[in-house]
Amino acid sequence: MKVATQVIEQLISLIDREGLKNGDRLPAERHLCERLGVSRTALREALQQMNSVGITESRIGSGTFVKDVQTIKQRQPLEALSDNLILQTLTPLLDADPLYRLDVQEARIVLEGGTAWYAAQRATKQDIEKIRFYYEQLANSQAHGDTEQAAIADANFHLAIAEASQNAVLLQMMKNVFHLLRHNVVLARRKIYTEHYGFETLHTQHMAMMNAIIARDSELARKAVGEHIEFVIKQVAKIDEATARRQRVSRLATDVF
Repeated sequence: MKVATQVIEQLISLIDREGLKNGDRLPAERHLCERLGVSRTALREALQQMNSVGITESRIGSGTFVKDVQTIKQRQPLEALSDNLILQTLTPLLDADPLYRLDVQEARIVLEGGTAWYAAQRATKQDIEKIRFYYEQLANSQAHGDTEQAAIADANFHLAIAEASQNAVLLQMMKNVFHLLRHNVVLARRKIYTEHYGFETLHTQHMAMMNAIIARDSELARKAVGEHIEFVIKQVAKIDEATARRQRVSRLATDVF
């Protein structure tokens, strides 16, 4: 995790812990650096990012003030704000560069194949309940047409499997790429769900992953994850190619007429 992102989380915790309201002034930079144990450069970068999404507002000669405390008080505020800040930078790259999205998916095959392998061996009853919870939440959200919540549940489903691996390093690696994972899931699902059979196929694949873990079959769990992500890669590539083809034909038709 970038230093600035860590500082953002510390600042949000401070705002929340001290009950600061909209319009309240944050402590001076020097005091914040001392309290958080960070450099002034890291603090300024964090504040700049918070200002950019409207959480705080810096006024020349006056300091930095809380501007949108409601966002901070939302459910899982640190995660929500981190997503917003990180995706401001990543969204243009992920949207514009299919190869970068492919890199994320390939990394998922390697990383999540390993977490699924160990999850099948080590998942506790509570772990399995959590995996099942997000599986059902995913299915329910999609059935009601809420694709954004379905994407979040999808990402949480994969993260729950990583937690069930009981491997601190693998879990930390998953958390470090969780923002990439969530955004990549959103992009992929928007494309795949334009196809009629997309929901049923992904639903079946998620069920296979969950059932393999419940059955304590490590090899089957790893295989299910790999097949799922490879399917996503192929389907997104196919849809991208079809979209590009239609755009070429459309431009040609415009030029002719």
